[in-house]
Amino acid sequence: MENKEIIRQIEELKKAKNAIVLAHYYTHPEVQDIADYIGDSLGLAREAGNTTADIIVFCGVHFMAETASVISPDKKVLIPAQKCGCSLAESITGKDIQEWKAKNPDGLVVSYVNTTAEVKAETDYCCTSSNAIQVVEHLGKDKKIFFTPDKNLGAFIVKKTGIEMDLWNGDCCVHERIDSNMIVDMANQYPEADILIHPESKCANDDEILNMPNAFFYSTAGIIKHAAESNKKQFIIATELGTLHQLQKANPEKEFILIHPKTICGSMKRVKLQGVLEALQEEKYEVKVPEEISKKAITSIQRMLEIG
Repeated sequence: MENKEIIRQIEELKKAKNAIVLAHYYTHPEVQDIADYIGDSLGLAREAGNTTADIIVFCGVHFMAETASVISPDKKVLIPAQKCGCSLAESITGKDIQEWKAKNPDGLVVSYVNTTAEVKAETDYCCTSSNAIQVVEHLGKDKKIFFTPDKNLGAFIVKKTGIEMDLWNGDCCVHERIDSNMIVDMANQYPEADILIHPESKCANDDEILNMPNAFFYSTAGIIKHAAESNKKQFIIATELGTLHQLQKANPEKEFILIHPKTICGSMKRVKLQGVLEALQEEKYEVKVPEEISKKAITSIQRMLEIG
């Protein structure tokens, strides 16, 4: 079936079933183009909580669909592909957090949104790359904090806030390859370009990179906002490949250079147009978080949304 026909059927089914399609920036361009909302983790979480749709087709990885299920337990949340995992979410379990809490009973746990619902259920505050600094600053220096699971984002927050934290040793398999040498090399090749870097990147706590006048650290949504508002005409993009689609659509007169051709999230790319259609047709691959976990996880997620 041609994409044009798949898209037509998707649109018909969305209307017939009161469904909404949410897509992350890292999915394929054609998937982004049929979405009712495109965003990063924070934006998608908010949209999942605000929608009046009966069905949410979540084009992203599994933990994101879980978060939508927790926020909107009365909705049917579908993910259009299987095996959409995340190296960060898979690096830690609820038991790991319980063990830290047992040793630090007065401490607080801040979990990046890239975690399972089980981990969020053991978490005091959830955060995204958009609001992680605000969340940690909100807690202040009086409490011992355990930040999980992204060691790079955690180290970046420590640098920016001066608040020491215990950091879990997890990383994003895509952003972990973006190191300081790569940034410096691209800066030398394109001296007039702004360098827009996701704080999950390996270079995120390197003072040399943090002090570069043309290097900026943002969430994916922040990267897109900076590019739209800047007078610059050239940008080096240090995050996942899929982000280029929205950047180029919104700014056709500007040049966007990917930091490395292999910054690709294989799990995000599992989501295809045909999968979206089949999810709507058959209402399959439902993601439903058990009630006992959902009731515990919602607190940390709500705190994230309130601070963000």
